[in-house]
Amino acid sequence: MKTLKTVFAFALAAALVLSLNLTAFAESLPIGIPDDGTNLSRGIKLLETAGLITVDPEAGYTPEIADITGYLYDVEVTPVQANTLPSTLADFGASTINGTYAIPFGLIPSRDGLIIEKQSEDGDNPYVNIIAARAEDAENELYQTIVKAYQTQAVAEFLLVNYEEAFFPAFDYKDEITLTKEEAQEIVEYSSPKKGKTVVKVGVCGANNDQWQAVQKVLDEQDAGIYIELVEFDAYNLPNEALNAGEIDLNAFQHKAYLKNDAEANGYDVVAIGDTLIAPLTLYSEKFDSLDALKAAAGKLG
Repeated sequence: MKTLKTVFAFALAAALVLSLNLTAFAESLPIGIPDDGTNLSRGIKLLETAGLITVDPEAGYTPEIADITGYLYDVEVTPVQANTLPSTLADFGASTINGTYAIPFGLIPSRDGLIIEKQSEDGDNPYVNIIAARAEDAENELYQTIVKAYQTQAVAEFLLVNYEEAFFPAFDYKDEITLTKEEAQEIVEYSSPKKGKTVVKVGVCGANNDQWQAVQKVLDEQDAGIYIELVEFDAYNLPNEALNAGEIDLNAFQHKAYLKNDAEANGYDVVAIGDTLIAPLTLYSEKFDSLDALKAAAGKLG
């Protein structure tokens, strides 16, 4: 009787495992992408580059879910709130995450990424981040001084060293980097006196804005008499609204494509006045260590 019970238990366990396996393979492998505007489009384009899906070429740089024309592998593209993608990575086969949210979770593109978004597109790159101003202030000498301070070798080196591949300068800089991690940390902790300077309020989003400490240090070394006051917003739809309303002087949180769409949708008279950085979108996974492994698990269609 004991032997029969044992055999029955093994049979039941085997049937359960088989059932679970069949259920797992019956479902498409979920792939998370940001659900916000152009970042959703970037996620779709990256999955196209990865060879997982096909996309209507007429959609250009800004495809939507409806523009996905085919699935080459058994995956399900799932839009998710961007800031939750790192913490929910285990719930997906993989997710496309930008540097703003990847950095706090210790994700490094070259080490952890399955594929990294290429930023060197022909022509004007729509995913380059910018400093924005009201159109009437585009040539403001004070604001242009800030742009020039940002686009210096000192800030370029800070971006490369402090953010470890998550951000890259979107302006000309020398490849030779002399800044150390210790020196970058000193810049993070840099404190500038406000008294006697012209205050310029700059709207930002997210947790990664330490580069403005480097910009402030450059301005102080130039004796520019400018004090950068960061105004933090907790949602991407707010900085352009505040800038357009005159509540802040500049903002620096978005790429060109996002500004274009947001300004057109809301009638904002806001323009880009200088390039800052590029934050490539990267496909990460906790389950698979390569794109080939992900494809093998998903299974090819057709």
